[in-house]
Amino acid sequence: MARTVDPARHEARRLVIIDAALTVFAERGYDGATTAAICRRAGIGSGTFFHYFPTKLDVLLAILTLGTEEAGEAEARYADRTDALGVVLDIIRQGADDAEDPRMPGFVRAVGGVMHLPEVAARLDEDADVQQDLIRPWVERAQRAGEIRTDLTPARITSWLYLFTDGFLGRAAVDEGFTVEGEKETLVETARRFLAP
Repeated sequence: MARTVDPARHEARRLVIIDAALTVFAERGYDGATTAAICRRAGIGSGTFFHYFPTKLDVLLAILTLGTEEAGEAEARYADRTDALGVVLDIIRQGADDAEDPRMPGFVRAVGGVMHLPEVAARLDEDADVQQDLIRPWVERAQRAGEIRTDLTPARITSWLYLFTDGFLGRAAVDEGFTVEGEKETLVETARRFLAP
């Protein structure tokens, strides 16, 4: 008789492995991370790991996918808002808040080491698209309301805002003196000035 799988328990175990892998990638980089180290961190055996993820690349891709899914789900958080400029700035602030996880700089460096792999590049492109798809409608609304500049198209403004947040994360990954907590409000203020009519 086949064993019954509890979907909630299955997903919870998968998330424990993802969380452990995020920590190990952040500490050791992609090349230095091993499935054995991820298993130790997660408190599981290798058979359990390989049941969920065939390779360490698969778990790295799962981390990236999870981040993209969370960004996509953020749309519902802003659905009832009417202050378009406020939403744009809150989305930027939320991106900085997400980067406050102390593992994030190390994880960004780990991903940077394998972003040449087609699977990783595709996930990063997908994430960029989701992030920009989240903010573009609010940029359009803010332009129609006269809250932000109109000399650039919504697509160009969105692209620049993504560049600000992506560059912010990249800087936090390579410069120990550049802290997310210390620079977050400067990021938001920079975006506000860039958007000013």
